[in-house]
Amino acid sequence: MNRKFLISLVAIFITSSSLLAQQTTKFTAAKHNEYGLVYSLPTTHVEVEIEAQKTTKTAGPYYKYAKKYLNIENPITEDSQEWKLVSVNVRSYGSADKKDQYLMQFKSGSSPFLLVNEKGLPLSINIETEEPKEVKKAIKAPTKSVLDNNSYATALPGELLVSESVAKKAEIAATMIYKIRESRTNLITGEAEQMPPDGDAMKLTMQQLDKQESTLMALFIGTEKTENAIKQFDYVPMGDISDEVIARLSDYYGIVDRNNLSGDPIYLSIKITKKGEMPVNEKGEEKKLPKGAVIYNIPGEAQLTLKYDGKKLLDQKFDIAQFGIHFGLDPSMFTDKKAPAYVIFHSATGAIKELGTLQPESK
Repeated sequence: MNRKFLISLVAIFITSSSLLAQQTTKFTAAKHNEYGLVYSLPTTHVEVEIEAQKTTKTAGPYYKYAKKYLNIENPITEDSQEWKLVSVNVRSYGSADKKDQYLMQFKSGSSPFLLVNEKGLPLSINIETEEPKEVKKAIKAPTKSVLDNNSYATALPGELLVSESVAKKAEIAATMIYKIRESRTNLITGEAEQMPPDGDAMKLTMQQLDKQESTLMALFIGTEKTENAIKQFDYVPMGDISDEVIARLSDYYGIVDRNNLSGDPIYLSIKITKKGEMPVNEKGEEKKLPKGAVIYNIPGEAQLTLKYDGKKLLDQKFDIAQFGIHFGLDPSMFTDKKAPAYVIFHSATGAIKELGTLQPESK
């Protein structure tokens, strides 16, 4: 069985490196490192990604006159903001466990190589492989409101701006809306006194009329604008948990950490559904660990559940290294001259993803 070693006991030299989807480094077993390579097995983390959307409602200054002048029943009557949960996503990844280090020792005269990722976790032996690129969800650009900082004022005529009476301003604005609609109708029917010279000019004129109308309408019905926020929360499963607060959603601050009591809790539960088991032979007997084995993980499995406001947001199974056991591969299989083996690992769990053989010239 392989012994655990500290890195300081064995010298490792980088012989080559290559950039794939993420940074990877290749180590080759050779004379200078006594044909030994030190590596760490992973601790599995789960990253909970939460996306929320903030909706800000702003009342128009003439909302009291929306029914009188425009027959609008339900304008926004007061400013408000609200956060709502849009989505949750959970991914697993591995971090190198410095307390779980091993030495893979090969016979002299051989030159197998080990590929590790930027976190120092083994990706493969004797074969180049790409680790899937980590894709983060993009935040949508926030929408804008014409009522922000009274920006609508630049689109209004002087008569409307200088009037002191709110009722009079509302009447002028409503009259302008009806004139804009009449102008649009005349353009569409071809009855306008001066028609645009071509299609592009027509399109531009219609866009300008639409913008003017929407700006004036906002003074009566108000506006809604939205913006999104995305935050990630890291958790290392160590056993069963029930309804542990992972984060909160606040009406004032959006997504906040679990200690911020201004928000309603988002609960995480983990239940171990399967523990890693030793492999067995054809007789059903546990296999014996090969001499000098290349140690890997046989992970366990856990059910992860996320809940918010009494609703289940996610219910998904994940392989977890901490709930598993270690086993190993015979190191001689990687130096076989006729059919050298290769192996690809899951970096999140240290488990075998693919195991096969190579032709000598393909190595």
